[in-house]
Amino acid sequence: MKRAQKAPINENAKQTAAKQRDIQKQVDTEDKKGGEKEPKPMQAGARKYPVPPFPQQHQKKPGNEAALDPAPMYDAPFYKGSEKLKDKVAVITGGDSGIGRSVAVLFAREGADVVVMHLDEEADAKETKKQVEAEGRKCLIISGDVSDQKFCRQAIKKAVKEFGKLDILVNNAAFQIHSKFEDLTAAHFDETLKTNLYGYFFMAQAAAPEMKAGSAIINTGSITGIDGSKDLLDYSMTKGGIHAFTRSLATHLIPKGIRVNAVAPGPVWTPLNPSDKQAKHVAKFGADTPMKRPAQPEEIAPAYVFLASPHCSSYITGEVLPIIGGYDN
Repeated sequence: MKRAQKAPINENAKQTAAKQRDIQKQVDTEDKKGGEKEPKPMQAGARKYPVPPFPQQHQKKPGNEAALDPAPMYDAPFYKGSEKLKDKVAVITGGDSGIGRSVAVLFAREGADVVVMHLDEEADAKETKKQVEAEGRKCLIISGDVSDQKFCRQAIKKAVKEFGKLDILVNNAAFQIHSKFEDLTAAHFDETLKTNLYGYFFMAQAAAPEMKAGSAIINTGSITGIDGSKDLLDYSMTKGGIHAFTRSLATHLIPKGIRVNAVAPGPVWTPLNPSDKQAKHVAKFGADTPMKRPAQPEEIAPAYVFLASPHCSSYITGEVLPIIGGYDN
């Protein structure tokens, strides 16, 4: 019986195997050097933004923008308006601080009059009004609780009476405070849902009948509504609900010509988070994003301009736009 002969090894295969071993050797050498250095926080804007660590601080709800250190950057000095919202009227809930304040200022810079709705942060609301008026537009302040349906209806009526119409609604007011699942009380859970879901629903239901074709509703969602968060279970649940509400309402309002979209931010330096987290955690806020820092409100607000303007987004409805500082591989 003849012994089986070994198949000859193709010379090209030998060369390929040798090249792969060379590549492996090179990578092994680099790995032994200790790997990559920790990247610095990314700066890609028109000006430099603050990076962690921040001063340790904690605030009582609902939070005060004037007391934040460093002060949130909302005025976007390099952003030039071009009448994208000329003579529009916008209502912004939670418009006194954070993202809401920056949106109010940029809307005014684009030519809109603004209604700022807030809970009880009177000083913050007055500062926002001052900044809107500095852009040459009018600003009406309304204080109240968006989880109260009667108040939402009254606020919309007041806005329409003041300005004669309503073109844009920004649902932005929110309640957020961390809790372990086991410790999450019914009262805490109820407050989160009432503010973040009922408030958005009540405002949209009151506003939509006043809007004409070309109007827009923009909801503030969150990356937590996409990825979830173990310490913000109730908040994440409402933000996921807001994303679903956005898509559903968008479909419903297409026949009326009203577009509905959402912005889903990652960590943003606003009073919402220092009034949620303990001081030691606030110091590291945003450090775990790929950019190694939180966004400033002025980095988020232009997305609201884009989604509000019929010149920019007339064919966009039912979308959720994440702005989260990058993705991890």
